[in-house]
Amino acid sequence: MEDRTAGTSPSGGGRTGRNLPAAIAVGAGLGALVLVTLYTIKELFLLVLVAAVGVGTLELVKAFGTRGIKVPAAPVLAGLVVMQAAAYWGGAVWLVASFAVFAFVLLVWRMFSDGTDGFVRDGTASVFTLFYPPMLAAFAALLLRPEDGDHRVLIFIAVTVASDIGGYAAGVLFGRHKMTAISPKKTWEGFAGSVVACVAVGAWLVSWLLHGELWQGAVIGALAALLATVGDLIESMIKRDLGIKDLGSILPGHGGLMDRLDSLVTTLVPVWILMTLFF
Repeated sequence: MEDRTAGTSPSGGGRTGRNLPAAIAVGAGLGALVLVTLYTIKELFLLVLVAAVGVGTLELVKAFGTRGIKVPAAPVLAGLVVMQAAAYWGGAVWLVASFAVFAFVLLVWRMFSDGTDGFVRDGTASVFTLFYPPMLAAFAALLLRPEDGDHRVLIFIAVTVASDIGGYAAGVLFGRHKMTAISPKKTWEGFAGSVVACVAVGAWLVSWLLHGELWQGAVIGALAALLATVGDLIESMIKRDLGIKDLGSILPGHGGLMDRLDSLVTTLVPVWILMTLFF
């Protein structure tokens, strides 16, 4: 979720470069799709997740291709499907095992496809693409496994989205002090807004949906705010290194799928760990 907060007007794109009405409409549509599938048939949610992560993965593969880095899409997408299934029906051990298997498959695939030149470069990028976002996204399937998994996934998504909304609002209203040159429009005021929003949403939803303690939800929210910001910066680093502005443009007002997934996938693992420990 790219930060476009400093020096903006909330009524339109302004210097943010973001079509806010379109972004809200797309966000509402995606939210409705998530809620309907999450609270009807869990496997339908997994299909939506696989489709979204698959598109994001293809965006990343295409981005690598602009620098002559060859990542084979077919085995990476196959690994995505298998890892989601392994996590949901098998658990964490099967997820790790399937990741290891497909990492090896990718190295063998590259070994027999394009000769020795660039093997380390392409092989490393391929394993990285298998990990980010497919393997990380499979932790959503682990969150979904318990009987109350629908609530756990909803809380995870809600706190991560709260980070984007809180950061955007606080940055628009108060953003003055830049956080880092990696993402020049990200401000410390925006980050503070992310933390406040995430802590409030986390405390509320954990108490309401999982009957947990307020402090447990606050801890989950605070960690989500931190790692959602890290996810933004990681994607910014990838785009800067590859010399591209955006990874995609499929979602009006948002950009590509990876612009929505960057914060989610970096938040997933620690949120899963905390929820496993707490509940």
